[in-house]
Amino acid sequence: MTLNSCSYPVLLAGQEDENEIVTENAAFVHSDPPQVGDGPPTVDSEVEILHEKVTKQIIKEGHGQKPTKYSTCFLHYRAWTESTQHKFDDTWHELRPVEMIIGKEEKMAGLAIGVSNMKAGERALLQVGWELGYGKEGSFSFPNVPPMADIIYEVELIGFDETKEGKARGDMTAEERIGAADRRKMDGNALFKERNLRRPCNNMKWLKLKPLKNNFAFEAIAYLGDDFMFQLFGKYRDMALAVKNPCHLNMAACLIKLKRYEAIGQCSIVLGEDENNVKALFRRGKARAELGQTDAAREDFQRHVNLHLKTRQLRGRCV
Repeated sequence: MTLNSCSYPVLLAGQEDENEIVTENAAFVHSDPPQVGDGPPTVDSEVEILHEKVTKQIIKEGHGQKPTKYSTCFLHYRAWTESTQHKFDDTWHELRPVEMIIGKEEKMAGLAIGVSNMKAGERALLQVGWELGYGKEGSFSFPNVPPMADIIYEVELIGFDETKEGKARGDMTAEERIGAADRRKMDGNALFKERNLRRPCNNMKWLKLKPLKNNFAFEAIAYLGDDFMFQLFGKYRDMALAVKNPCHLNMAACLIKLKRYEAIGQCSIVLGEDENNVKALFRRGKARAELGQTDAAREDFQRHVNLHLKTRQLRGRCV
């Protein structure tokens, strides 16, 4: 089933929502999944020595500046033990980018050295000696990492956030964190509109826009993590959701344009907080339809239709 084959009466509303994908969207660095295969990629580029125990080979060039000390970096990686070629960690598989603060990482110092020498959007192969990996004892979290194991990482730096706020997130009040997240969201919206509203959006242009400096939507959401949200009640929770939910919808819109159907998960997060969010229903329905999940897509579209009709009826009574 494709979206065009759905004959719902409100596809006019759906078309309106599609236009909003352009006007509302926050630009972000898109991370492509790594190539299929369980082993480390073969890389022919020049070996760069970053440290006595850390080397780097570029797989995909990045752009712009490198992160400075205390920058918050957002990255994906896969990791293998060099001796066995056993893959023991994969954040792409978990669909959860990692947040790392440069200069504060002790357990994964070799990875931090590699990331600090990368540009936003860059993907690289890192080889890290055991002294800057999991150390003499190995890893308790990953039993397959033996003592004194050298590590191979395939890393992509999605983006990074300089210390603009003057303090770490953990030291901020609730108002400061919500405000910082909102500024990231607004920065992304402004950058996207400035660069992209002059011309119609198409898939090729979206692909060219992947390597923008910051993943604004993801950065905003990083300020509003699950642990932080769990502590919020009343007006503070409402304020945080007013920032967080549009960011998830922005990410979903980008992912749909790029034929990435993790968009379903982004929409489901919003619907977990607001079950009647029409944008989340429409975008999840579209992603499900493209995947051939016909019944689930139909259910989302039907709820979307019903909510639009209900809203129109209410507006008509107020006139």
